[in-house]
Amino acid sequence: MRLPPLPADQWDEQVQRALSGLLPRDRQNPEGAGNALATLVRHPDLTKAYLSLGVHLLFRSTLPARVRELAILRVAHRRGCAYEWAHHVEMAGESGVSAADIAAARGGIPTDEFDRVIFDATDELDTTSNLSDSSWAALGAHLDERQCMDLVFTVGGYGMLAMAFNTFGVEVEQTER
Repeated sequence: MRLPPLPADQWDEQVQRALSGLLPRDRQNPEGAGNALATLVRHPDLTKAYLSLGVHLLFRSTLPARVRELAILRVAHRRGCAYEWAHHVEMAGESGVSAADIAAARGGIPTDEFDRVIFDATDELDTTSNLSDSSWAALGAHLDERQCMDLVFTVGGYGMLAMAFNTFGVEVEQTER
């Protein structure tokens, strides 16, 4: 672990201002924050800036929750991000994603053609930072313009977050192992 979670006695007013209005109160403290947020708050201004995007991607996105979670799981798998994977496997299950579909995000064969479109688009974005016309059209057959935009930002945002978590050495909380 390169950057440990910020100790509770160092959660000051700057940290509280960074989190205020973006997260529920139960997450705005060292006990409820989890290792990822408690690590990110070492840089309060950056945390506030990223959380504005992250809150949109997770809670206000136009994507159906199932699509969002499949894309995030695919990113977590491709980036080898144990923290992202552990947290989003749970969220995916809560969003109605089956165990077989979660396994498909790790490289298995999806049972649904639209899932294949999501995985292929996620892979292409992660590899090339772009989508071919055919991939864009395949997405457009299932998603509207705003949903396509949210998918691109979800893949990019969670790719960036995986990079940060992996680099900082953010560990999955013991209770979730």
